[in-house]
Amino acid sequence: MNLFDLSGHTAVITGGNGGVGLSMARGLIKSGADVAIWGRNPDKNAKAVEELNALGGGTAAAFTCDVVEDESIATAMAATLDRYGKLDSCFANAGVGGGRALPEMTAEAWDATMAVNARGVALTYRHVSAHMIERGTGGKLLATSSGQSIMGVNRSSNYAASKAAVNGLTRGAAFELARYNITANAFLFGFYETDMTAAADPRFAEWMTKRIPLRRFGDHEGLEGLAVFFASPHSDYITGQCLPVDGGLCIS
Repeated sequence: MNLFDLSGHTAVITGGNGGVGLSMARGLIKSGADVAIWGRNPDKNAKAVEELNALGGGTAAAFTCDVVEDESIATAMAATLDRYGKLDSCFANAGVGGGRALPEMTAEAWDATMAVNARGVALTYRHVSAHMIERGTGGKLLATSSGQSIMGVNRSSNYAASKAAVNGLTRGAAFELARYNITANAFLFGFYETDMTAAADPRFAEWMTKRIPLRRFGDHEGLEGLAVFFASPHSDYITGQCLPVDGGLCIS
């Protein structure tokens, strides 16, 4: 018996056309789930869909979406339901970096980070949870947060604050939506090699490696199984949790 067969399951992953989101999509597809990628870049969307559909298992489709814009989310949601008919899980993964030190903070930098990382998750959950409630069969809400939401890191106050907001939203959503059999959890990811981390100061990666107890970056293959477990019925009794996935970084 396959404990993690997701045939018939439909998931959406915002920002799923690269990095952590694409890694989670691979696991879902391999387990038989259908995956809707929501991303701003049509070329990256097309490339991700081509890769995912070549894996076998479930199918993938992409829809252009900017999670900062409520209308854009509504359009992507409608297109996803038109294609797949339902959503069983939502991985609110779209995010930006751009951390700044407080003495250099501007209103524009603060608002831009919060708009994508915090408001984007809330607006995505608004549309997805309304569908799940109307459908009446429950669902899974999973957010990409960060270990920086519970740790101090230099020159990253706006980013850390945006991810701390995601943690609070996760706990609130879990309590509010439990009556509808909808769970909500967040992943406090540590250091994974992505386009975002590649743009950071190389010294930051070196410092991180020394601080992580397991002495290595996160492996993207491991994200595949993480996504499958939390999309599956085996995680049904887990809700309201902000789970560090960081090689022990948060305890160092």
